[in-house]
Amino acid sequence: MSPTESPANPDRPERKPGLKRRTFLTGAASLAGLAAAKLWLTPQSAEAAKPKSPTVPDDPTKVPGSPPTPYGQRSAFERTVRLVVPSHSLTPLQDLHGVVTPSSLHFERHHNGVPLIDPARHRLLVHGLVERPTVFTVEDLQRFPSVSRLAFIECSGNSGSEWEGQGGASAQEIHGLFSTSEWTGVPLALVLREVGTRPEAAWMLAEGSDAGAMTRSIPLAAALDEALLCYAQNGEPLRPEQGYPLRLLIPGWEGNACIKWLRRLKLGAEPFMTRDETARYTDLMPDGKARQFTLVMEAKSLITSPSGGQRIRPGFVEIRGLAWSGRGRVTSVEVSTDGGRTWQPASLLEPVLPKCTTAFRLPWRWDGRETILQSRCTDETGYVQPTRRALVAVRGVHSGYHYNGIQSWKVGADGRLSNVHL
Repeated sequence: MSPTESPANPDRPERKPGLKRRTFLTGAASLAGLAAAKLWLTPQSAEAAKPKSPTVPDDPTKVPGSPPTPYGQRSAFERTVRLVVPSHSLTPLQDLHGVVTPSSLHFERHHNGVPLIDPARHRLLVHGLVERPTVFTVEDLQRFPSVSRLAFIECSGNSGSEWEGQGGASAQEIHGLFSTSEWTGVPLALVLREVGTRPEAAWMLAEGSDAGAMTRSIPLAAALDEALLCYAQNGEPLRPEQGYPLRLLIPGWEGNACIKWLRRLKLGAEPFMTRDETARYTDLMPDGKARQFTLVMEAKSLITSPSGGQRIRPGFVEIRGLAWSGRGRVTSVEVSTDGGRTWQPASLLEPVLPKCTTAFRLPWRWDGRETILQSRCTDETGYVQPTRRALVAVRGVHSGYHYNGIQSWKVGADGRLSNVHL
């Protein structure tokens, strides 16, 4: 039996998750990457979401099994769910295996609900500084040569509750605006070659077809290398909350730049300075200035097991976690079992792919005394994940986005793990 135990009811948080409202200069604005609303899944609705307890035969070899169904269902014994509020949901990182997030558990974030779109009527307009403004149907795009790749998407507001204080108890509550999938689509470069990009084009406006009309300016040269116009995720069409029928994916960039329900691309010579990149998605620095277009997600790692809300017993424990970098491959992960005084190299599990999640593990024997677990990663550019203290020293506590400080889990004498700041 594993020495790692889950809370009494792992499908329901022990306390209300603490994605705290951020205090900005005015004291009124809140992070757009985190929702203002905090109507988390109630105990009643969480209970209703659980599968019904199955009637288990004494000997399954004596009873005919169930027939196939048109769309597969998970076992009635599996109860991992997302924490949800009206504007977003959080991936239960501590309960997953490997690096791929099931599509049904991929975090979602939207600004005015999930639109209902008929793929047969959906169109993508490509115009601006192009030789041949063109309207594409989804079918048109699916006729281009396709590419599939594994990549993570992380909301720029992920872990943002940690800037000002301890904003959550579990890996899901603190870091759950993060997921990894296999994405399939047509390279943006192919589509732009089809319409003919004019030499002066340097930026691209990407616009969604949702009620929030989410819009971002994208530096064109950087996007051309890897951007995909995606229509599939994990082997099937995108789910509505992931941008069905078409979304932009720029591996390694903050999630809001990967525009969902994509309906328009406009090329221009300058950034378009839309509401979403002026009123939101800027990093407030200690001197009161805000940084714009900080699109790349820096290297980050997280111990997911054991982690906050779980409990261990003395003896062998395999420490497991996830690491990623928007700048390329993760090259190493170190783990500390004594609050950062010493560090040991963890094993990286294959595949280790650029701008994708890498799983790591380290065998450990807990002696029953209080201690603190941490992980820190390094990517192929040499960037090392900072401590929270070092991050705050540069960025202050009102930065809002792009929090990638080292996560510390305190192991109490009773074996319970909790979120702490050093």
